[in-house]
Amino acid sequence: MKVSAIITLKKDVLDPQGKVIHQALDGMGFNNVNEVRQGKYFEIDVKENDPKKAKEIVEDMCKKLLTNLVIENFKIIETQ
Repeated sequence: MKVSAIITLKKDVLDPQGKVIHQALDGMGFNNVNEVRQGKYFEIDVKENDPKKAKEIVEDMCKKLLTNLVIENFKIIETQ
């Protein structure tokens, strides 16, 4: 079963990469953008058929490895 997760920096954490992307967009004429925050996207195929258990497994992965819980948040966005 595939489970997707998004990892993003917490709101209070500076995002220099997002700022550079924002500046590049502005330079390309996309000057109606207020802010850009970048993150990571994971699509994980786990050996589990129960959607609830699959989600729990990926949440555990996020907490233990994929997310730096001091500066990042994670969100499970879908289960297939």
